[in-house]
Amino acid sequence: MRLNAYLARAGVASRRKADELIKAGRVTVNGEPGQLNTFVQRRDRVEVDGAPVELQPLTYVLLHKPAGTVTTASDPQGRPTVVGLVDHAARVVPVGRLDADTTGALLLTNDGELAHRLAHPRYEVEKVYEAEVEGEPSDEALGRLEQGVELDDGPTAPARARRLAPRRVELSLHEGRKHQVKRMLAAVGHPVTRLHRNRYAGLTLEGLEPGQWRELEPSEVERLRNR
Repeated sequence: MRLNAYLARAGVASRRKADELIKAGRVTVNGEPGQLNTFVQRRDRVEVDGAPVELQPLTYVLLHKPAGTVTTASDPQGRPTVVGLVDHAARVVPVGRLDADTTGALLLTNDGELAHRLAHPRYEVEKVYEAEVEGEPSDEALGRLEQGVELDDGPTAPARARRLAPRRVELSLHEGRKHQVKRMLAAVGHPVTRLHRNRYAGLTLEGLEPGQWRELEPSEVERLRNR
């Protein structure tokens, strides 16, 4: 495991911050200064500022993200963060992002390998959103969403769209571009007024109120790994 990933798993810092610690000479491996390209083996002794650090157990958390929280570990503007909502002994970080005003299912973990897999377009992780929109989308507009719409960074992949109410749409997609759902609905003439993700990679928010979280069951983790 690369040294910065080890420090992240140990709950010391993010990988970027870990790189800064390494470059500052504050990290040693078996008594020698760590380097950015240092790999850590199971029996190696890692210390930061002379204090030993150890890997934390792999942890997987599902959060019902409330509105007004940002999907980061810290925020320079002082806004509440999703990491601050999860009071867990292990340091977990969000997989992907939800806008500050978007609510719903968000996975946090310290399993960097799984997080990378889930975020990679190749694995086509399903995300299901409920959107309240301006106007009343027609069957034609829903059809355009399903076929894929042209955005400024290229056409979207086909999605599944269905009407839940005159001004409420469910949209299921496998991509994860920035602001994608909002941009897609705006492209067909129906800007989003409220957005909620009710399912991520098969995980639902059943039993979770906004701001609440739970650890995943071992069977749920296994399903994510076997995607």
